[in-house]
This record gives sequence, structure tokens and C-alpha cells, in this order.
Amino acid sequence: MLNRLILLAALLLPVGFAQAHQYKVGELEIAHPWSQELPPNAPTVAAYFVIHNNGKTADRLLGVDTPIAGKAELHEHVKQDDLMKMQQVTAVEIAPGATITFAPMAYHVMLLGLEDRSLLSDGKRFPLTLHFEKAGNVTVDVAVQKKAPDNTQTQMHAH
Repeated sequence: MLNRLILLAALLLPVGFAQAHQYKVGELEIAHPWSQELPPNAPTVAAYFVIHNNGKTADRLLGVDTPIAGKAELHEHVKQDDLMKMQQVTAVEIAPGATITFAPMAYHVMLLGLEDRSLLSDGKRFPLTLHFEKAGNVTVDVAVQKKAPDNTQTQMHAH
């Protein structure tokens, strides 16, 4: 019996790792939460992820929080007078069937008042709770990486 349990656990282990960076709450899927390694003396850092709405109704991301920062804000980059400008937004709409990519130079989460800088080095992870209007709350594990994933430049959020 013990051998069967060990074998079952060994067979399920890769499935757990494969799903470790995909989360679901209600009709929403959140994939690939990541943050870039914190440069020395940087006062803030950003977190990124992808949200897909599988539902038939829109939902809204109303806010985020994390124990590693005093404050977490939703931001977006917008073009203003031929310049890219970062601004805070109160919510992000996720239309039915839509995919919204939080990425550099697009929507992102700014983490301000960093509490534990040691959690922002390559290979570490930290929790980030997303608060949705309809789907509710979901906590994701954000992977800290030295550089942005290769596909982030091609998955920019378009306005």
C-alpha cells in the first residue's frame, strides 16, 4: 500500500509543477505571475501576469495586495504628447473571452514601500492577492526572475 502511495505521489508531482503557475478563480484564469529581480536601491518593483476571462460576463480587477509591500497599485502606460507615461488606474476591465496581459510598458502592479527586499531576488517567490469584483479573491505565487520572459514583448496590452 505504501509503495502505491509513493508511486502515485511521484506520478502526480510533475502535474503539480506544471500547474504551479496557473490559477483559477470563478471564470478567470491567471497565468505566469512574475516580477523582475529588484535592482540595488530601487524603491519600487512591478509584478506582471496574464488574465483570461472564460466567462460570458465581464469582471474587473479592483486591486491587489502583498505582504512584501506597504502598498500595491494597478498602473498602466499611456501615450501622452508623444511620451509614454505611467499612471495609476482604479480597476482593470476583463471583457468576456478577453485576455489582458500585465507586462512592461502595459498594465502592471507597482509595489511600493517594500518590506522584505530579500524576497525580490532571482529564484524567490512572493504571494500577491488579486481582488476581482465578481470572481472574488485569489492569491498567486509571483516568481522573481533576473530578466523578463521572452514572450512579454509580444504580448503587450493594446489600448
